[in-house]
Amino acid sequence: MTVLSIPVPTDEALTRLRAATPLVQCITNSVVTNFTANALLAVGAAPAMVDLPEEAGIFAGVADGVLVNLGTPNAQQADAARVAVAATDRWVLDPVAIGTLPVRTAMAAELVRARPAIVRGNASEIIALAGAGTGGRGVDSVAGSEDALEAAGQIAREHGTVVAVSGEVDVITDGARVVRIAGGDRLLTLVTGGGCSLGATMAAFLGVCDPVSAAVSASVVHAVAAERAAAGCSGPGSFAVAFLDALAAIGPEDVRDRVSSLA
Repeated sequence: MTVLSIPVPTDEALTRLRAATPLVQCITNSVVTNFTANALLAVGAAPAMVDLPEEAGIFAGVADGVLVNLGTPNAQQADAARVAVAATDRWVLDPVAIGTLPVRTAMAAELVRARPAIVRGNASEIIALAGAGTGGRGVDSVAGSEDALEAAGQIAREHGTVVAVSGEVDVITDGARVVRIAGGDRLLTLVTGGGCSLGATMAAFLGVCDPVSAAVSASVVHAVAAERAAAGCSGPGSFAVAFLDALAAIGPEDVRDRVSSLA
């Protein structure tokens, strides 16, 4: 694979996002709704947790981006996801904890065929979605992001999507090219909603740029915010608050150098 070019640099994408305040519909799990909404507000988007089947398709038609997260996939959310993704092409699939759990695994396999703009997951989830593994340890990955590169490329090519594998180094591919984003901090893995909020931020960026740029920009912004939050906190609790503050404080100039070192 060759280096993946970024059509819209992250500093420009962030400027666009802050100017547009994209409306992001979140069909997400009940554990992370508050943190996800706060992360979207901090980065400059407008969250809306619309997951009733009778409303989800209507709202997806006007939303700038949609997140479908399978963390707690009850029947209502499953139906809401189906109608939402039929109404937009600006959506992110987050196949949380698939592999050993049959309901969410089948749902992820169904939804990926609807061609999400971005698939975001940890390495074990991406490997399981490609049919090459049985998932991780609950929501935690037992593989590294590089281990999932082949599976990510397969999914990207088969479903015409961009796949973002989260890990110590995030790996993003369109099936032919790849970019790696280093950074962040392990404290983000000790806060419920760290990965889920990243998927939501990718959906926000889908409102202002293409899927490759959206996935890269969200990953860079979250990495920078995590690093800054970790530098001034004493543990996971203070980190969660500091992370939201860092998301709100990040400006285009803070991500410009990071992007140029990766592209």
